[in-house]
This record gives sequence, structure tokens and C-alpha cells, in this order.
Amino acid sequence: MSESLELLVGRPVKERADAARNREKVLAAAARLFAEKGVEAVSMDAVAAEAGVGKGTLFRRFGDKSGLAVALLDSRERDLQQRILSGPPPLGPGAPAPERLTAFVAAYLDYLFAHLDLVRMSETASPGARYRIGAYRFWHRHVAILLAESRPRCDADALSHALLAAMGAEAAAVLKDAYGPARAAAAITTLATALTT
Repeated sequence: MSESLELLVGRPVKERADAARNREKVLAAAARLFAEKGVEAVSMDAVAAEAGVGKGTLFRRFGDKSGLAVALLDSRERDLQQRILSGPPPLGPGAPAPERLTAFVAAYLDYLFAHLDLVRMSETASPGARYRIGAYRFWHRHVAILLAESRPRCDADALSHALLAAMGAEAAAVLKDAYGPARAAAAITTLATALTT
């Protein structure tokens, strides 16, 4: 399983030292401003000014605010991916597939609820944006593998998309706002558990 998932993780792109410094300045400034004012209230111009870089540099590097959100989420997603690939069970290898799926749902929802505004921006920037993000392909493949191990004759690819739909930022935000994070997580976990039996 980990071989097919490792191909989806990829490696960070090598860059010039000055570009790397500018990238870090921009990401630090964006994280600071988003935390202080909220994602929606911060403009790209404000991020450029806070980081001390030109607007052209910011737009060339990140494209728009959703590209900036994806970049801010990248290290957090890579951390979760590494824990799936090589961390201790049940999230990492070594536990039965149903237990791993439950652990993934819990870990993903922790990540999602901690960064909900950024994830929402990255997923809704344009129609289908969520499905073009490399991390989504990783989550989908991981869930599909676990479902196929749990229920060998199920349509694991389609069911994986269906489960991940409940874990999309828009749907999870509705559940969280209506019922609170614990009840939202319990509902999604119940759905995941039902798919493995």
C-alpha cells in the first residue's frame, strides 16, 4: 500500500535561495495576517506589503489567495501523509484496515477543523479545485485502499469519493456549525465505519 501512496506525496521543489527566502516571508506574513484578521478579510496586497515583497512576486509565485492557502497547508498535509505512510498504528501501517480508516478520519478532521478557512479557500477557488489538489489524490487513494481491504468486492474508488465528500470543507463546516466539532466528527466516523462492515 505505501508504495502507491508514496508516489503521490512527491518532493518539495528545489528553488533559489532568494526565492526560498521570499516564499518563507510571504507564508509567514500570510499566516500572521490570516490568524489576526481571518482569511476572507486579507487581500493579496496586504500580504505583499506585510512580507515586504512586490505584488508581482506574490502573484507570480502563488497566483491568487487560494494558491497561497494551498502553500500554507502543504507542510501540514505532508506531515499527515508521513504519519499515514510510516507512523505508528492505527494511523500508520500495522493495524487492520477498518481501524486505520477510523484513525484517518479522526486525524483528517483534526487537521480540517484546525485550518477550515484555508482548506475551504483551497477547495472552492474554482469548480473542481478540490479534486486537482495533490493531497486530495493521496487521501482518495489511501481511503480506497483501506475500503478495498475491508470489503474486497466493493467499489472502493467510488466509495472513497463519497466518504471524502462528507469531509470536504464546505460539508464539514455545515456539520461543525450546526452540531459542533465533536458531533460532526462522530457522524463522519459513523459513516466511515458503516463502509467497512
